[in-house]
Amino acid sequence: QVQLVESGGGLVQPGGSLRLSCAASGSIFSIITMGWYRQAPGKQRELVAIITKGDSTNYDDSVKGRFTISRDNAKNTVYLQMNSLKPEDTAVYYCNFRTFNGGVHWGQGTQVTVSS
Repeated sequence: QVQLVESGGGLVQPGGSLRLSCAASGSIFSIITMGWYRQAPGKQRELVAIITKGDSTNYDDSVKGRFTISRDNAKNTVYLQMNSLKPEDTAVYYCNFRTFNGGVHWGQGTQVTVSS
């Protein structure tokens, strides 16, 4: 049974920074992509950033230049460094792993609140 365990969320003032982590426990087969999604109240879940096994990255336009996704393949861990946070970044953030055999795994979600 694969579980994704997230950490690093919290309350931060506008302009501040947070670093999210997501680690897979259990046996997980050949991860292709690791990503971060977020869901704000009353809105649909949206892709924030994604990184492939070959370290290619893609970001939503709203976070480009502020957020950085990275991964540690040896630890089956993905990170999201979030700088210059804005109130509109407030959401529950979910990590997502997709595997070569078609598996899709989600974390439990971690709350990020940007407020003064």
